[in-house]
Amino acid sequence: MYLPPQFHSNEPAHARALMREHPLASLVSTDDDGFPFVTHLPLHVQERGDALVLLGHCARPNPHWRYLQARREALVTFMGPQAYLSPSVYPDLARVPTWNYLAVHCRVHARLIEQPAAKDALLKQLIGDHEPPYAQQWRGLGEAFAHKMLAGIVAFELEVVELQCKLKLNQHRHESHAAMHAQYLQGSHDAQALAKWMERLGMVPESASKPEV
Repeated sequence: MYLPPQFHSNEPAHARALMREHPLASLVSTDDDGFPFVTHLPLHVQERGDALVLLGHCARPNPHWRYLQARREALVTFMGPQAYLSPSVYPDLARVPTWNYLAVHCRVHARLIEQPAAKDALLKQLIGDHEPPYAQQWRGLGEAFAHKMLAGIVAFELEVVELQCKLKLNQHRHESHAAMHAQYLQGSHDAQALAKWMERLGMVPESASKPEV
């Protein structure tokens, strides 16, 4: 993606936080005609030493797994919070609006997982991310039911071989930061999340986010 230096984060913790906080990813491959094919799916982020692996699955009728089998290289994107930015945050009028957002792009190599036990373990990772108590219900559904459900999906590991993290937060426009932070704190859920990221990046003093008493 287009990545100006002022928006490029080289801090691995930023990318991993975004991927875990916003797990619904876009998996992009090419189909048999060479046209991009996209599946939107939640992914579990797993650290293996210095390596980063994304775990997920798709329905067996979804042809995406066949494309991964034929062409192992793919792209995974994660979109974090995003919000409009009004030019009213600047002290002068000769400004234009923009849109701020946080995003991670991963170049990956795919490996399919077909063994039922391995697929079950992968599903438990996703359950652990989103609803840990469901693991007990899943186990209680019985082996026959579980086997049937597992047969209906194809699981995969996506090893990250290249990662880009873009934090577009007007970092290069210091004169806007205080008003931008105040505006985002009063905005939508996404806007408030961007305000928190401004604090995380040290763009505003911590006191700016605390109400006066």
